Amino acid sequence: MKQNKFILTALLSAIAIIGTSQTKIEVTNQYSFDRANEIIEIPASDFNGSTLSENLVLKDSTNKEIPYQLIYNGSETVQSIIFPVDVKTGTKAVYTLTSGTPKAIKAKTYARYIPERKDDFTWENDLAAYRMYGPALADENPSDGVDLWLKRTDELVVDSFYKGDLQYGKSYHVDHGQGLDCYKVGHTLGAGGVAPYVNGELLIGNHYDTHKVLDNGPLRSTFTLTYNDVVINGKLYTKEITISTSAGTVLNKAVVKYIGEQQDIQLAVGIFLHDGKGALQRAPGLIVYGEDAIADETQENVGKNYVGVVLPDKEDEYKIQKITALLIKNYSIGNDFTYYFGGGWSKWKFPTQKEWLAAVRQFANEVRYPLTVKVTK
Repeated sequence: MKQNKFILTALLSAIAIIGTSQTKIEVTNQYSFDRANEIIEIPASDFNGSTLSENLVLKDSTNKEIPYQLIYNGSETVQSIIFPVDVKTGTKAVYTLTSGTPKAIKAKTYARYIPERKDDFTWENDLAAYRMYGPALADENPSDGVDLWLKRTDELVVDSFYKGDLQYGKSYHVDHGQGLDCYKVGHTLGAGGVAPYVNGELLIGNHYDTHKVLDNGPLRSTFTLTYNDVVINGKLYTKEITISTSAGTVLNKAVVKYIGEQQDIQLAVGIFLHDGKGALQRAPGLIVYGEDAIADETQENVGKNYVGVVLPDKEDEYKIQKITALLIKNYSIGNDFTYYFGGGWSKWKFPTQKEWLAAVRQFANEVRYPLTVKVTK
């Protein structure tokens, strides 16, 4: 009897230890600028066999609960965890994961295929919304460029904009208090599209053919669009572009791959300059553009819209062609090509282009100088 009691006591003690076990995450900023509300991503493999699940609570060193999201990337198993961090220059922040029930998180990102509006694919975070064009627009000469929707709310607006427009005649080309679509794309790269640049020619594509959502909020949404029948130097290719938007982040991440017979070409990432009367600024691997935002139906000036594009490193070539500012990089078919793009509005977070440029430069620095993350028990 005493032996059984001893075994039971030991078992209960072990359960208590397991139940109160903690995982520490140390985030170090060795660089000369502060990091605020920056989303970091940690692979599941860094957790030394510990299982990441929805039944965990994440807290900072002040015992404040921090929202997090498990990333599946289209898989059935967790691939990584993401959450926002604040780390001042030259310091280390410590976060703790323990078992428990986390608080509900308000969704700040969203991505959806829109069959009710000619196969648009649309996505957003708390700063801006975007769309790319689908098969139902084939007869209207669409491009594979990016459309920008201006927002002045951190609420999700995509569904309400489409519903208001399609069901109630409340055009999303007019600002009804939350934002509007006034950005013109046409057959261009729009607000940060990408295309092959071959023999001095920008090969702008057409509509996407298939789509797949990989993750959908609350802190990050990711999807892949596939473009078939891309012709480069007389050869046929498939283009895959995987786009992620994260909460509070000024630019989207894009990972592009062209699939087919090997050849070395160039890829160009660009911003359509419309009438070219706006303000264009550039630095190595970075361009921003600001211009008057004009509502379609009323022709009213509704402030300034901004666009930015960032490469992880310096471009191989910069030029303006077809009224489009281009960052051009050498590329080999079959490889991943990563870049960042996005937009903003003077009526939401970025009163002038000075603030927009500063935000894009901060983002570029965060990409190029990643925080150091260490997971410990």
